[in-house]
Amino acid sequence: MTATKPVNLWSSSEHARDYLERADSVKHRGEGEATLLEFVPSNTRSILDIGTGDGRLLGLVKKELAVRGNTKTQAVALDFSPAMLDAAKKRFTEDSSVAVVAHNLDNPLPALGKFDTVVSSFAIHHLIHERKRELYQEIHDRLNPGGVFCNLEHVASASPRLHEEFLASIDVTPETEDPSNKLLDVETQLGWLREIGFADVDCHWKWRELALLVGRRK
Repeated sequence: MTATKPVNLWSSSEHARDYLERADSVKHRGEGEATLLEFVPSNTRSILDIGTGDGRLLGLVKKELAVRGNTKTQAVALDFSPAMLDAAKKRFTEDSSVAVVAHNLDNPLPALGKFDTVVSSFAIHHLIHERKRELYQEIHDRLNPGGVFCNLEHVASASPRLHEEFLASIDVTPETEDPSNKLLDVETQLGWLREIGFADVDCHWKWRELALLVGRRK
């Protein structure tokens, strides 16, 4: 019997463009992003953005660091969606400090060197759970000592009722929910990060199924 391949619609340009059109309207997103910025070290010199999309989060991180007087950061923005890669390249077209790289997160991270900060926004939940944990290990291995991983993520609710309430709050029905989502609870993911060796692991912000998970490499 052949196993069913997990659904991932993000290679579709139409699916990606539909998301980009409503990205700014995601409820409470700005709160999560603002909290994430608090955990980015001011002395960051190298950033990896996993599942960068159109580069929204990376742009916010670089802007925040510049406000703090740090304009020397180099960054790598990873994504596999052609539409997202085009949008990211357009955003950073005049910023030579950002390299936009095509990569499918179903596969191990490429050799990109070490980073002071790794960020991700609403991307890792599209991976099957086994691959999520593998990716967390790869992120840990690519962080410099003291480096920080900040994952603003879509996580699983504690019950079906809460999940339905979340969908209703963002004007989505079970029938129109993205089949690419492979949601996992916060507690399991925090446990994985600790087992892998991250320190100071915690969920620092949460609104329903949106959560910020942060850990630091010792």
